[in-house]
Amino acid sequence: MAGKKKEIDRTGSPLEAHVASSKILAEHIDKVYTSGKKSVTAIEDVSIDIQDNDFVCIVGPSGCGKSTLLRMLAGLDFPTEGNIIVNDKKVTGPGPDRGMVFQTYTLFPWMTVEDNIKFGLKIKKMPKDEQQRIADRYLDIIGLTKFAKSYPKELSGGMKQRVAIARALANQPEVLLMDEPFGALDPHTKAMMQLLMREIWETEHPTVVFITHDIDEAVFLANKIYVMSARPGKVIKEVNVYLPHKRTLELKDTKEFIDIRKGINDLLYSANTADEES
Repeated sequence: MAGKKKEIDRTGSPLEAHVASSKILAEHIDKVYTSGKKSVTAIEDVSIDIQDNDFVCIVGPSGCGKSTLLRMLAGLDFPTEGNIIVNDKKVTGPGPDRGMVFQTYTLFPWMTVEDNIKFGLKIKKMPKDEQQRIADRYLDIIGLTKFAKSYPKELSGGMKQRVAIARALANQPEVLLMDEPFGALDPHTKAMMQLLMREIWETEHPTVVFITHDIDEAVFLANKIYVMSARPGKVIKEVNVYLPHKRTLELKDTKEFIDIRKGINDLLYSANTADEES
């Protein structure tokens, strides 16, 4: 692990950056959208520091720039100011070290479940027997072995999202980026997907960055939560979640869980009230 190196902040003063010790580091990110003479600041001076195997959730009101930040981590968009570093390298575009799961179901409708999972492996020209071994493993993990030859139109929403997660994980990314992947699911299916996601994280050990507006979901899933304000999005607070590593749905009824959820709700309420009064 390399030591700290000196950087210069916007005022010209030196600051400490933990570049080499962080899996993901975003430093003083601004994102400004310009159309003609008009400009809108979506994100302002956002910094996040994520360690290897962290499960990090980012919460905040609609329009605060959560998804924009995730897209920049993926290399699908770029900051107006600031740097994003993944694995000690500046992000200049998408890479195989990062997998992305979207809210909408992005499966190829003409491919079977099995072939959807194999898609990235075929692009890599991996031997067919190795493709099959990996696909079989993830079909088992997501509980859809019996649906290997089915097509997306034959699956429920939750099943489709399980396939999307398996497809991302099959490429063995070090970082899994998830943009409100359970937002469209009914409450029961959503709860089951949250349990599955925790199990996958515990066994596969990816670094996960998970966008959600559901505070309960964030507290249940994460070991660290970044709370963002309304636009322009800023990080209000970094909240460490000290809950058991092994989690069940009963955890949501405990005092510890409720206290963390209430604290984040209060943060968001106070920030929104301050914005309305200013």
